[in-house]
Amino acid sequence: MDATLKTVIDGEIVELPGTIAAIRARLDDDRAAQFDRDIEHVAATELPTALVRWALAGTNAEKEDEELFERLARDEDIGATDAGTPGSEVA
Repeated sequence: MDATLKTVIDGEIVELPGTIAAIRARLDDDRAAQFDRDIEHVAATELPTALVRWALAGTNAEKEDEELFERLARDEDIGATDAGTPGSEVA
């Protein structure tokens, strides 16, 4: 069984491909060619982020993020809680 990544999109748990081969296999020919061109030039430290971005391609994740950022820009309450000031954690 291939490795998978899990995330929540539109309130539903979604399994995403978790290997380079599985991500590539989900892409159409044009996007796979773009993936091949892009991924070989990604710095090793940025590889996990790039792979997640490609794994999320074709989902509603980007639209959901855009809508969330629009709500934040309007100062809407999105149900987030204050994480506190860094370094103020109680031991």
